[in-house]
Amino acid sequence: MISLRPLPPTEAFFLSGLYSMAIEQDDIEKIAELARIRIDQGQIGQVTQRITEILRMVDQLQAVDTSEVQPMANPLDATQILRPDEVTESNRREAFQAIAPAVEDGLYLVPKVID
Repeated sequence: MISLRPLPPTEAFFLSGLYSMAIEQDDIEKIAELARIRIDQGQIGQVTQRITEILRMVDQLQAVDTSEVQPMANPLDATQILRPDEVTESNRREAFQAIAPAVEDGLYLVPKVID
């Protein structure tokens, strides 16, 4: 289980009103082992810092009041322009079946591959 520990309070913490969490280096090592991801020892500190920053951003997103916001499927107010559904190719079935190695009743015959 990953243990998330609160960061020491900072001025930004008090100004934002967010409750920030941090992840420890040993947690990163355990997650990497479980996920079968190799992280060099020299990079564990950097990965820990980046994940802590991501968790802070998640905390900021969770702090926003979205109770009055209507969900939307697409942030752009655009519609897809579709082309007309028209046949643009001629039926060349007879020509293709004429050059096929084996045809029966309008179907292509192929060798059996599974017994």
